[in-house]
Amino acid sequence: MSASDQPKSGNKKSPAAKTVGAGKAKPAPSRTSGAKPPSAGARSGPPARRAPASAPVRRPRGPREDYPTVQAFVAIGANLGDAEASVKAAMAAIGALQRTQVTARSSLYRSEPVDAEGPDFINAVVAVRTGLDAEQFLVALQRLETLAGRERPFPNAPRTLDLDLLMHGNSVIDTPTLTLPHPRMRERAFVLKPLAEIAPDKVPRAALARVTGQVVKRIV
Repeated sequence: MSASDQPKSGNKKSPAAKTVGAGKAKPAPSRTSGAKPPSAGARSGPPARRAPASAPVRRPRGPREDYPTVQAFVAIGANLGDAEASVKAAMAAIGALQRTQVTARSSLYRSEPVDAEGPDFINAVVAVRTGLDAEQFLVALQRLETLAGRERPFPNAPRTLDLDLLMHGNSVIDTPTLTLPHPRMRERAFVLKPLAEIAPDKVPRAALARVTGQVVKRIV
């Protein structure tokens, strides 16, 4: 073999070893199998959990008056047993009737019996708003009298509780069981004085003047 046939010192570079352009070849980035490269600004650690959406807060509502009502007035009296306690209990019982709310209470008054017998009476008047009609309201009041031990052995007998419906809205009624407005309310100081205390527009001054001779004393 002649010298010209022998290889020269150093290996010739194969065409595949040549780089493109003047720079060095960039190594391919190594990837972990199955994992994507992290994006810029990504936080390390487990993903943040969203706070559960809070349920809407429901505020309690007061009683809703979804029925028509009228204003009514009831006279309360008692002269047997603990009359003062009976009158106060009757005020609460009237306010607990179906579709009825007491809106005003008079003071308590002491009076001598008028066309009646027994010891002095304790009297008061309440104003109410009620969805009961006049007849229904009267029946409810009579039931309260019975529950309080009311007896009627003879006309105008002493009583544990006496409830008189004085007015019911603008009702004008004249039946064997009910007359409205109450036919004798303007003759009784024990009705007019407590009524004038809570509803002065319902009591004419002339009516009060006519009963000045009846002794009625405010006690509470």
